[in-house]
Amino acid sequence: MSERYVLDLREVAETQVAVVGGKGGHLGGLSRIEGIRVPDGFCVTTDAFRRIMAEVPSIDDQLDQLSRVNPDDREAVRTLSARIRRTIEGIAIPGDLRGAITRALGRHGEQAAYAVRSSATAEDLPTASFAGQQDTYLNVVGPTAILQHISRCWASLFTERAVTYRRRGGIDHRTVHMAVVVQRMVFPDAAGILFTADPVTGNRKVATVDAGFGLGEALVSGLVNPDVFTVRHGEIVARTIAAKQRAVHALPDGGTREAAIDARRQEQPALTDAQVVRLVELGRRIEAHFGRPQDIEWCLVDDDFQIVQSRPITTLFPIPESGDQENHVYLSVGHQQMMTDPMKPLGISVWQLTAMAPMHEAGGRLFVDATRRLASPANRAALLDVVGRGDPLIRDALETVLERDDFVPSLPDAGPGGPPARGASAPIETDPAIVTGLIERSRTSIAALERDIRTKTGPALFDFLREAFEEHKRVLTDPLSMQAIMAGMEATWWLNDTLREWLGEKNAADTLTLSAPDNVTSEMGLALLDVADVIRPHPEVVAFLRGVESIEDDAFLDELAKVAGGAEARDAIESYLDRYGMRCVGEIDITRPRWRERPTTLVPVILDNVRNFEPGAAGRRFEQGRQKAREKERDVLSRLRALPDGDRKADEAKRMIDRVRTFIGYREYPKYGIISRYFVYKRALLAEAERLVEAGVLPEQEDIFYLTFQELHDVVRSHQVDDRLIQRRKDAFRSYHALTPPRVLTSDGEAVTGAYRRDDAPADALIGLPVSAGTIEGRARVILDMGEADLEAGDILVTAFTDPSWSPLFVGIAGLVTEVGGLMTHGAVIAREYGLPAVVGVERATRLIRDGQRIRVHGTDGYVEILP
Repeated sequence: MSERYVLDLREVAETQVAVVGGKGGHLGGLSRIEGIRVPDGFCVTTDAFRRIMAEVPSIDDQLDQLSRVNPDDREAVRTLSARIRRTIEGIAIPGDLRGAITRALGRHGEQAAYAVRSSATAEDLPTASFAGQQDTYLNVVGPTAILQHISRCWASLFTERAVTYRRRGGIDHRTVHMAVVVQRMVFPDAAGILFTADPVTGNRKVATVDAGFGLGEALVSGLVNPDVFTVRHGEIVARTIAAKQRAVHALPDGGTREAAIDARRQEQPALTDAQVVRLVELGRRIEAHFGRPQDIEWCLVDDDFQIVQSRPITTLFPIPESGDQENHVYLSVGHQQMMTDPMKPLGISVWQLTAMAPMHEAGGRLFVDATRRLASPANRAALLDVVGRGDPLIRDALETVLERDDFVPSLPDAGPGGPPARGASAPIETDPAIVTGLIERSRTSIAALERDIRTKTGPALFDFLREAFEEHKRVLTDPLSMQAIMAGMEATWWLNDTLREWLGEKNAADTLTLSAPDNVTSEMGLALLDVADVIRPHPEVVAFLRGVESIEDDAFLDELAKVAGGAEARDAIESYLDRYGMRCVGEIDITRPRWRERPTTLVPVILDNVRNFEPGAAGRRFEQGRQKAREKERDVLSRLRALPDGDRKADEAKRMIDRVRTFIGYREYPKYGIISRYFVYKRALLAEAERLVEAGVLPEQEDIFYLTFQELHDVVRSHQVDDRLIQRRKDAFRSYHALTPPRVLTSDGEAVTGAYRRDDAPADALIGLPVSAGTIEGRARVILDMGEADLEAGDILVTAFTDPSWSPLFVGIAGLVTEVGGLMTHGAVIAREYGLPAVVGVERATRLIRDGQRIRVHGTDGYVEILP
């Protein structure tokens, strides 16, 4: 029996995480790498932990209590976890287990000094490092002390921080077990940490070494600032040598102590340059073995490096696979589409199959490879111009990369590329009939799709969908549609640039586009005001909606019809869902629940509209916007006529005003068409999933969301599925939420953020991009989930991003601040439509602005002030 309780480190394979935990598995793997020295030792396995837990009275009840506690209730977590730790530490270690551990100590030196280290099964994983969540004890001497510290390591699975970390990561306490690593103690001259990739920028070609004298505890605990060396391609490219006044040393009888460092040594480097380079070479060998960048703890003993730990760096954003060794520059699709959350595999693959350009996946997000466009001068200029107008941070990030020597190759111009040059007129007439025709063409195509897909099931459905995807792309790339979109955008740019030059007025187009016709997204917000008008006279309906959290979505509308006035309310909501029910937050991911599938999402917004508006608000809002735009037009034209050559200038401006009002609303329609088609695809795929569930192939319908389109096709054909693949995908998707996608990412893994480089705002202001003119002061409402909106008139919405589904909230707010966005992204367009001062692209806005704070939004100048 005893053999399963203890394994020598050299016997351990890195795949045995379930037996020896993450740290034990990594140390076992490290000990097998040629040229890597790891201190000798052994692992007390998770079987031993389970044996101990079986001895703990009422442990199941205590774990049940712990799993029910709100992770934010720190006092309750602290009390319960402390009770569990005390119970575990109080259990006497059974004789056979004690014997196995003491025999292992005898093999390695019973009276030697050891490090006793926790090694949980959810630790040092590719998706979660759990660094510092459990305990390590250094310089433990003698079997009695070692057994006592092994008990402490088992108990440390339930430290307050470990319990909270698991709860926030959605990890069940019962699924995590604790092994313990017992290793011969190393008494180093110097110690520290090596990152085989830059942990700040993500650059995989750069390694950083932190080094100090004595044990590494001095660095980890923050007792001293380390020396920091930056190494690239085998050369030290930067160094900072710190004044290291203290060190931690081991005591002869066990334990550690702080000691002052001799004044003459304090500013000497802890490592020589040659040692730094040699250490990084060892790190690259370890990285190659584990297949991903590593965070490595090392010790230097008599000019010999020993590795005491290696774990994956889990905070790095993954790099899209290119299949070659060339340099690549990737642009985030999510920042263009206002959806920077991770997408599920089916969502990613359907977007890839229906997109106009090839797209690469990394970290659950999509990227386009801009390298070839950047490589030729003409294409580069056009790309920088367009992205710079939309999002200056992306332009600045790209320019940062282009300034580097030879990262992007230079290629000759291979003919015309990129969008039309700024200010060029699209070759179509300013004719509203063009927009009407394009909308009708889209509706006809979607109606044909809905009709033809009804009879398709099984493999025939997938053949049909592949053809539908081609039609989808044909509609999306219709030259006339593209010209109409560009005509509206170019007219906006022309008006803003030219009226600033002629009249000294910023962002004049913002007022001139108020209540533009044919904007399906702004109509969607106003239409929900009409739904509120139907509901407002019925107090029973309002009361029902206030208690709706307890009602399942599929029963919501039927239950609503049972209360007084409910049938009328249900019909109004049904009518709204018929037109807009395919929309939802994050709608570019086909797997996201649509409003038609989860109509209760709309309830908080409907209730806000009932409370904050008078009947007829939608019509009044639209008409007020139209009147303001007309007044602005009259004002601009009269001022222009007063200028030299004024009649010509006024005529040109009038042509552009007519053009922007004709085409800018259509800017929103293609996305509406895409999402309408997506919902048709989704319903067909979910019907197929239901058949797979009935056949016992899948446990749940929504498991298909973790398969790509092709993989799902294969499952439908074969009636076989890899359950482990689905579970791995679910785990990976959960981990992707912790990653922040960069606007620009290089094939070296560097996340390039970009900067605004402006000095025209107050020193403590939050800088962003001005997208809708005006200045407004009010209460900030930091809302990350539209379903939790609770807005009062005059509130300013602060959120990470807004796609079209957020527009119903826009009718009830006074201003908008987002972390993501550009001049022509949906939130900006709708903010201008509704006349809301708006600043987008404000980095970390939802963390820097607290819910309820008063703020001032400078929508004309592009910054936000937090008021006292």
